[in-house]
Amino acid sequence: MNTPLKSGNRDMFAAFVCDDATLDVLRAAAISMGWPPEKVMKSGLRAAIQSLAITASPAILMVDLSESGDPINDINALAEVCEPGTVVIAMGQVNDVRLYRDLVASGIQDYLLKPLSPGHLRDTLAKAQAIFTTPRGGEMAAARRHIATAVVGTRGGVGASMIATSLSWALSTDNAMPTALLDLDVHFGTGALTFDLEPGRGLSDAVENPSRIDGLFIERAMIRPSDNLAVLSAEIPINTPLLTDGSAFMQLLEEFRQSFAATVVDLPRNMLINFPQLLIDMQVVVVVTELTLEGARDGIRILSWLKSNVPQAQVLVVANKVPSGAGQISRADFETSIERKLSFAIPDDFKAATNAAKLGQTFLGANRNAKSAQVLRAIADAIIAIGDGGEGASQADGSKGKKAGKAAPVRQGWFSSKKSASAKS
Repeated sequence: MNTPLKSGNRDMFAAFVCDDATLDVLRAAAISMGWPPEKVMKSGLRAAIQSLAITASPAILMVDLSESGDPINDINALAEVCEPGTVVIAMGQVNDVRLYRDLVASGIQDYLLKPLSPGHLRDTLAKAQAIFTTPRGGEMAAARRHIATAVVGTRGGVGASMIATSLSWALSTDNAMPTALLDLDVHFGTGALTFDLEPGRGLSDAVENPSRIDGLFIERAMIRPSDNLAVLSAEIPINTPLLTDGSAFMQLLEEFRQSFAATVVDLPRNMLINFPQLLIDMQVVVVVTELTLEGARDGIRILSWLKSNVPQAQVLVVANKVPSGAGQISRADFETSIERKLSFAIPDDFKAATNAAKLGQTFLGANRNAKSAQVLRAIADAIIAIGDGGEGASQADGSKGKKAGKAAPVRQGWFSSKKSASAKS
């Protein structure tokens, strides 16, 4: 088999095993993969940690946990000395699903039960090697296009979350685009609740430990209402303040760009103040409002902020819950106040909203034939058009967004490490 012996400036493979039987099986597998059999060494995990602390870690690393008294802590210690991007495969004698889950949560790619099956071992190694031989980064840049959309409400209760979840549903279902929905209302978000799902701890873990964020973390932390839609939401306790500089959110958005064709961010308006950097790479910003005096006042302020701070993004102003009769402010007066035309107006439909809540579905998913649903589809179409370089909707500035399209699959098996490459001798 013609396989590379090196990945960049480091070896492709190395293994540390505890017994002769495993040593023989692994050396035979290494030979079949075209790797030097002497890279399989008879020594345990502690010896591996000591060795990798002073030498470059291989691209693929196998470690034996048979002599480990605390596998999770030992794997975490291994992470301290491994190069970022190392694919780690552990093996051991303990057949415990909880141990397996904890090890995978720590960042390893797989856990194999001893005695090793030669066939299964070869398949596992081939899968690990494929991670490095599949085109990534700049090689995929031309094929991978992405469109990022932020949805911001002028005030609480205007329906920004309803629109964000409906847009993510439309992009992922009607347009078959792998889509990520990020709900940044970390205390009271409804991203998961809309789909009748538990949010899990993924977003909380990301905020607490940004260094863990990578493709494998994204795959594990996000919940999936469907094959093409992944949601990251939270319900952090009210007495727990949000302590972050926003770096975790930026890293999440970067991973989404690598792993999905589209990102929809449900962005509470206070985030514009605390984390303005979140909008740096947004192609589209949907500003949701009601035709009220408060909506006009705050709409003016937010639109002015966006013009000054995010000039590259196209802004869609969407009026939601528009009454069929006379409202607090007429559409014409509202447009005069904000000095621009509304991009879309969604009619008030209390019955449809109630139906969606009862079914545990998005507004659009539960009411596909409603007039309001048609407007939501039109907004999704406008976002796609902007991503493809079109105008998408009537805009005050007429700017064009970047192109969007299908994304590469989520990367698997990347072992997060706190040791930088420059620390190697």
